[in-house]
Amino acid sequence: MVNDVVVTVATSNGTGSQSANLILMRTIFNMGVPVSGKNMFPSNIQGLPTWFTVRANEQGWTCRKRDTDVFVAMNPESVVDDIASLRPGAILVLNASLKAHLGRTDLDAHLVPFDELVVSVCKDAKLRKMVVNIMYVGVVAYLIDLDMEEVKKAIRRQFARKVKAAELNIEAAVFGFDWATKNLQKKNQFKVERSNKTAGKIIVEGNPAAALGLMFGGLTFAAWYPITPSSSLAESLIDYLDEFRRDPETGKATYAVIQGEDELASMAMVVGAGWAGARAATATSGPGISLMAELVGLAYFAEIPAVIVDVQRMGPSTGLPTRTCQGDILKAYLLSHGDCKHPLVIPGSVSECYELAAQALDLAEELQTVVFLMTDLDLGMNSWMSDPFKPITAPISRGKVLGAADLERVGSFARYKDVDGDGVPYRTLPGTDHPLAAYFTRGTGHTEAATYSEKPADWMKNIDRLQRKFETIRKKLPRPVIDTAAGADIGIIAYGSSDPAVQEARHILTQQHGVKTDYLRLRALPIDDEVRQFVESHRVTYVVEQNRDAQCATILKLDMPLLAAKMKSILHYSGLPIDAMGVVENVLSAEKGALS
Repeated sequence: MVNDVVVTVATSNGTGSQSANLILMRTIFNMGVPVSGKNMFPSNIQGLPTWFTVRANEQGWTCRKRDTDVFVAMNPESVVDDIASLRPGAILVLNASLKAHLGRTDLDAHLVPFDELVVSVCKDAKLRKMVVNIMYVGVVAYLIDLDMEEVKKAIRRQFARKVKAAELNIEAAVFGFDWATKNLQKKNQFKVERSNKTAGKIIVEGNPAAALGLMFGGLTFAAWYPITPSSSLAESLIDYLDEFRRDPETGKATYAVIQGEDELASMAMVVGAGWAGARAATATSGPGISLMAELVGLAYFAEIPAVIVDVQRMGPSTGLPTRTCQGDILKAYLLSHGDCKHPLVIPGSVSECYELAAQALDLAEELQTVVFLMTDLDLGMNSWMSDPFKPITAPISRGKVLGAADLERVGSFARYKDVDGDGVPYRTLPGTDHPLAAYFTRGTGHTEAATYSEKPADWMKNIDRLQRKFETIRKKLPRPVIDTAAGADIGIIAYGSSDPAVQEARHILTQQHGVKTDYLRLRALPIDDEVRQFVESHRVTYVVEQNRDAQCATILKLDMPLLAAKMKSILHYSGLPIDAMGVVENVLSAEKGALS
């Protein structure tokens, strides 16, 4: 197998293996072969098993693959289960100290005395648990023919600010490679050869990509409270803003980022900042969304712009904080009490994390409401290959904001009046110097002039206007991506990080089983006419999502009740990223009668 291999490394969390794994992935990338990297780590700080998987594929498939081709077993706590999970014939690189756990004869097993070898390279006993990881990079490089010059370049890049550390790690990698060359007999099952598929590409995670989008989208205020898997988004945002958003003359920050004491406080600050005229956002995950529910309802009803980036993880409750899921879709869509609905913007790639984060800020102000940017742990914290991000050149859109000159021209202002028939009222910002600018912001019943009212007619008029605004929202959101070139009678709908698995599954269904499918990738909820037409035009449409309760399908069926029977769910909720074969198997099983 040339340029088609999956390498998984099992280590203990906190041993510094992440650097080695990134070096391994970067080496393959620099050899021109498309890669993706998925890190499965425990929810404690140190000591429990962690796994990192690098998938290299000439065709560019990047989703998780069930079977590993090369497995490096370094962790005694997980070694028994790790070995048992391997398919027959897989290559196993086993720390020789763990050889008692091998127990299988159907693997291409290689015992490597890492604990002894590292002593020859690293004299500092404290550093050995870190350096030993680079040695397995050298061993894997031998087994799958990685270019050692590229390994060295990747090490220097990883330790660019630590020259001595770079040289020590290069020595360790070369030592591991040379030892493997002399002592291991490989069968050449897998080989990585130079290619040209990564020229001009970058490797990036979704969280920093979204942070870049918020910065270039004009964000001026953020408040957050740390929660896995969203914390790195806020941390990246702080770094970017600190570097790029300072007054060139004074050096003072032109933004504010505050870590609140909890998610409630963070969201309260974001709502306050949005009311005051800032472009405001927060980043959180499922438990944080739950805590923000009341304030989200206030922002919805008082019509205050705000962006919430929800990097979804596995729930309910504390759940699996370091596993991925698409389990907040229904909750975010209907968050808070009463008749409340919110637009969701759903990126399907790291480049869309960047682009749609900026767009979400515009949408929030144009629509005067909370906009959710829905990503997940797989997209947010794992490594993805991408084209370089394009500059955001569109001017910032602040929506229907009236300044003093506007008020003077129109001669009247009612905060919650539907002037244009689209449900979106006009607003003024605090401090606008005009006698008509003032109004009361209310989370209680109010008239279109923002005066207090409990009259049924006033209440229903306002609630009906908000529903009219929701219909306007449908037209404003990012359009779905549709591929109907196959002209098939089977449709697939998916969204977010499920996209790479669905793309590969469609290829497998066509090439190996002769089953053609059309595909619609949602990029936002609520839906508009394109989705309805897609479902109408297919005999059956499979809605693929990563949760147990078919949350997106539920929303689609609420919007299209007459088409509900034409939609079937394919669900994945193990906490691991979805894989292509799961989609393939479900489609083939469901279509067994129709295809026979």
